[in-house]
Amino acid sequence: MTSESHPAQPPGGVGLAGLREAAAGCRACELWEPATQTVFGEGPETARVVLVGEQPGDQEDRKGEPFVGPAGRLLDRALADAHIDRRDAYVTNAVKHFRFTPTPKRRIHQSPGPEHLRACRPWLEAEFAVLQPEVVVCLGAVAAKALISPSFRITREHGQLMPWTPPGVPAAEADLPEADQDEDAPHQTWVLATTHPSAVLRTPDEGRQAAYDALVADLEVVARALA
Repeated sequence: MTSESHPAQPPGGVGLAGLREAAAGCRACELWEPATQTVFGEGPETARVVLVGEQPGDQEDRKGEPFVGPAGRLLDRALADAHIDRRDAYVTNAVKHFRFTPTPKRRIHQSPGPEHLRACRPWLEAEFAVLQPEVVVCLGAVAAKALISPSFRITREHGQLMPWTPPGVPAAEADLPEADQDEDAPHQTWVLATTHPSAVLRTPDEGRQAAYDALVADLEVVARALA
């Protein structure tokens, strides 16, 4: 495998379907080589909330869809319990290929490195440009550090709704006073970080319900913002 990586170059003006098709051939970093396939985001272009995880897992890599494994099923349940319509949500990951260490029995998840986040970031920016969501939810520390701040701490700052400018939006446009913005321009986007569903699943039995309840409580903040 080659260790070289460079920022991806998504096509413009093609919508989510065109981006997904182009991402299938992405070679911006070396993760495409051992992975089964690119796992792009899923959901409607009209989605009001975008949920961003770290990277696809084993089942996602095999099926080519995000959040379809145990963590995805827990996320679906948490969204329902927080009264967020799953049809109003778009789910994706900061990195679109599964990074893992192979073993004789299974493939063990390995967190993506900064080079993988940089290489894949243009795909995420392209998704935001199409979706123009009202709220972005960072699922876990990797997504939060990538999209909010490298110093962000999930344990201290989860569940806080913050004004946010999606990456790729020109700063000059984002900084315009509301009165000077075109009526058709996107409105304020908000960001919130919470625990990744996989972290809830890894929580010991005695603390898992409390961890799940905390995830739902954070998502209820999002639900109120969407109301």
